[in-house]
Amino acid sequence: MNTAAITAGPPQAPEGTRFRVLYAISFSHFLNDMIQSLILAIYPMLKGEFSLSFAQIGLITLTYQLTASLLQPLVGLYTDKHPKPHSLAFGMGSTLCGLLLLSVAPNFGVVLVAAALVGTGSSVFHPESSRIARLASGGQPGLAQSIFQVGGNTGSAVGPLLAAAVVMPHGQRAIAWFGLAALVAIGVLWQIGTWYKTRHLSGPRAKKPAAALASPVPPRTVALAIGVLLVLIFSKYFYLTSLTSYYTFYLMTRFGVSVQSAQVYLFIFLFAVAAGTLAGGPIGDRIGRKRVIWGSILGVAPFTLAMPYVDLTWTVVLSFVIGLIIASAFSAILVFAQELMPGKVGAVSGMFFGFAFGMGGIGAAVLGALADARGIVFVYHLCAFLPLLGLLTVFLPDLRQHRPPASRTAPASPC
Repeated sequence: MNTAAITAGPPQAPEGTRFRVLYAISFSHFLNDMIQSLILAIYPMLKGEFSLSFAQIGLITLTYQLTASLLQPLVGLYTDKHPKPHSLAFGMGSTLCGLLLLSVAPNFGVVLVAAALVGTGSSVFHPESSRIARLASGGQPGLAQSIFQVGGNTGSAVGPLLAAAVVMPHGQRAIAWFGLAALVAIGVLWQIGTWYKTRHLSGPRAKKPAAALASPVPPRTVALAIGVLLVLIFSKYFYLTSLTSYYTFYLMTRFGVSVQSAQVYLFIFLFAVAAGTLAGGPIGDRIGRKRVIWGSILGVAPFTLAMPYVDLTWTVVLSFVIGLIIASAFSAILVFAQELMPGKVGAVSGMFFGFAFGMGGIGAAVLGALADARGIVFVYHLCAFLPLLGLLTVFLPDLRQHRPPASRTAPASPC
């Protein structure tokens, strides 16, 4: 990518969507999450290499996710007040170090340190890149978040395929080759940071009018809605963790498929997640985010409840449908929260990404211990009920009814 292509030219009007920037940050998200999903995909190899239990597998995810989740809200809160345009590139540097360390890790303890370094990089990447996506949205925040998110979800889908093609045949040291992807991401993120600094940290747009920072609903309603959104994130990510961390083990245990075949089926699920993510944001811009949340969380329940009782073919089909539907929720939830708390994009993004990662990490540890105690099939019977928490969506306000009449037809401010 050419730096001048991002930074050259006079500032555009706020309502223009900067697709070049959105595609660049989405591509970076692709590389970031490809590296993360690579770690998840090599769990069977690590389990055999270091003789790990399911609980220890869950601890790897917990270490990575908690490192990311605990730091993300702090990073977002700090950068709301003190923007750091090039922090994205430095965060990816931490991911690179973790990846290289993982390729030579001699024991389980070093694997945990490597996972913590990758999590630290993620804690910087997500709140800041989400802010940039909103700055480039041109009044279409749902679309911008979907473009940003689909890069990450596509990377998550590709990671297992690359693990099957590169890491599984050649062993642990082959993980180091993926450091090249981190280096490419560092270069792209440095250029994005330059655009961010040039366009948004100087000139009249650096200051926002006080009126733009007022929430459209009373503080008590904001608190209730944020609580409901966090519960929905819990249900979504606890269930997703059962698939991203243990789906390969479930398929191998219940249907006797090979590791490579299980990773292909995991790719199918993750591809569906990527497709659903791309659809959720723009649909929310058009019909309202509350409706998308209703359909995405509660609407997936019939399929999750059926999946533990069907054969391999229908398991793959249902997992695809589940990924397609449930993935549309996060962009809608995140933008909904940003609209509840305008002017705090970094803090809100950090809180929700952090909570999502934390729930994923805790879910991996809890479900791993449960799989050791009761079996992996039992985990899927239990998690099938989590989407029923989508009933709590009834307590969310309809923000379209609280906007001033003019703002219901005009594009919203990009930030």
